[in-house]
Amino acid sequence: MDNGGVSSDPQPSPEPDTVPDEQPATPPKRRALLLAVIAIVVFAADVVTKSVVVATLEGHEPVRVLGGLVYLQLIRNPFAAFGMGVTGMTWVFAIVAFGVVIALIWFAKRLRSPGWAIGLGLILAGALGNLVDRVFRAPGVLRGHVVDFVSLFAPNGDVWPVFNVADSAICVGGVLIVLLSLLGREYDGTVKRAKR
Repeated sequence: MDNGGVSSDPQPSPEPDTVPDEQPATPPKRRALLLAVIAIVVFAADVVTKSVVVATLEGHEPVRVLGGLVYLQLIRNPFAAFGMGVTGMTWVFAIVAFGVVIALIWFAKRLRSPGWAIGLGLILAGALGNLVDRVFRAPGVLRGHVVDFVSLFAPNGDVWPVFNVADSAICVGGVLIVLLSLLGREYDGTVKRAKR
């Protein structure tokens, strides 16, 4: 229909708040696979390092490496990550870790962002690594003490709490997820842009 030369086309809609990531068509299965590979590799590294530490450092003085930047020593930790928490609450930490593991596995099928897959894979590996200690190590099921062995700058955690590979994975994964969120990069592969 002629409207006297006036276009009846609708006004262009404003730019959306989100735009697809670089590879929006990537199937979630590939991101879940990336998460699983990261989790398996880091979990294996945690289990192996703890086994080596228990076999070689039990009953020994701290080993000074890198000129005193790092001290390796066996600490059996009943607390949460980095020695934080209350004695006697180990079973609570175990249950929380189990819940985190289940939630991350369930969430994996929704992932489309490689950054989120890596971050959550690290967190999953860390949660699994310390959960295994709490379930299988002395003094008993859900009360097991986590094996920590890295003390920075001084022995006995005098400068920084003693930690392990699992603790490091949780921290690095958490920082990565926070950074991605601040940059507007969502788990589903979209990128949020601030309105102008």
